Amino acid sequence: MERLTKTEEYLWNYINQHLNEVATQSIVELSVSANVSTATIVRTMKKVGYDGYTAFKHSLKNKNKGWDFAELEVADQSIKRAIEKNEQETLYTIRQINPSLIEDAVQKLFAADRVILFARGLSTYVAEEFSLKLRVLNKYCENYNDPNIIRIKSESLTPEDVAVFISLNGETKDLVEAIENCRKADVTTIVFTTQKESSLARQATILFCGYKAPDSVIPEYEVKSRLPLSILTRIISDAYGIRVNVH
Repeated sequence: MERLTKTEEYLWNYINQHLNEVATQSIVELSVSANVSTATIVRTMKKVGYDGYTAFKHSLKNKNKGWDFAELEVADQSIKRAIEKNEQETLYTIRQINPSLIEDAVQKLFAADRVILFARGLSTYVAEEFSLKLRVLNKYCENYNDPNIIRIKSESLTPEDVAVFISLNGETKDLVEAIENCRKADVTTIVFTTQKESSLARQATILFCGYKAPDSVIPEYEVKSRLPLSILTRIISDAYGIRVNVH
């Protein structure tokens, strides 16, 4: 075992003297009761041979079948559900992709004079990554997330441009207005969303629809996962990179 500092030795002795209490405590609760930092707890656990505090508690659970580890079991189940949620969004999104649409989108992007990206909220991060990849591949891109600029810019596009819309629910007012402007000007639009029947989806020239899990860890705020949108845009940027290298 790696040599412990005085603080770490104190903590390890404290834990061993209060094992029954520690079994029901979170790392924050142990930090308070033992009057040490959570970083000290993690360092101590690693020095005595565990990957972390949770691994230590699992070891306690295996050695002490009669103790109450209900909190740990609830946490384990919650973490498993979080993993399964991300797995579902990934797999179902990929399964919903029509391969022929990928080639259509790549051809449109390749032939466009300009690629103009519109997104709002957290979807702007997805748009930024997508536009960065296209620019690295020498495609001219512009990226907009301000409502007023989105409206004005969408009115100035031409059929030689391609407009890309990235929106989780497909109903953001500014984006819906922008895609209507694009449709009137005969501008090709590529939409990435998770709502197949949304206003954006219905007006898209090319639609990529991902799968969004119904529940949210923070339901009171609009911070739902953009993982499906990230997966879709990554596939298109990868496909575009292949097309560029072929040419």
